Amino acid sequence: MGKLNRPVAVNGQRAAALRITDLRVLALWHLLVWFRLLPCGFANRDLREPLAVLTGQDPHHITQGKMTYDLRRLRLHGMIERIPKSHRYRVTDFGFRAALFFTRTHARLYRPGFAEVLPKLPNAPPGTSKLQQHLAKIEAEIDRRVHDAKLVA
Repeated sequence: MGKLNRPVAVNGQRAAALRITDLRVLALWHLLVWFRLLPCGFANRDLREPLAVLTGQDPHHITQGKMTYDLRRLRLHGMIERIPKSHRYRVTDFGFRAALFFTRTHARLYRPGFAEVLPKLPNAPPGTSKLQQHLAKIEAEIDRRVHDAKLVA
């Protein structure tokens, strides 16, 4: 799974990393989970509208070129494979497992955890979470060490 977070080169073709913090990548992984069950695979045009919905864009702003770029990245990372003699793709076993893992990790761990460490919003319930308290202690310790090392301007 670590190889997804780094750029790859396959047979002289390079592809950018697939980072979990990238909204577009996360949306593509959601689509891979959805499209895994399609018996005839999926094509470039099948991704455009659902990707636009998931990323909050107008479908007309997602060009065929952008979709081709995304499909190439997914293919070179081993998440999808091309169906021979067609312009359709299918999700690989690795692609399905990785997409399922990262989408579930984002939904169950990353998003709630990030919400805990952000400053409280007006509609948030009162009180400070344990995670925020621990992060405040860490920040105070870092500040103390910076001061002790005389790194403060």
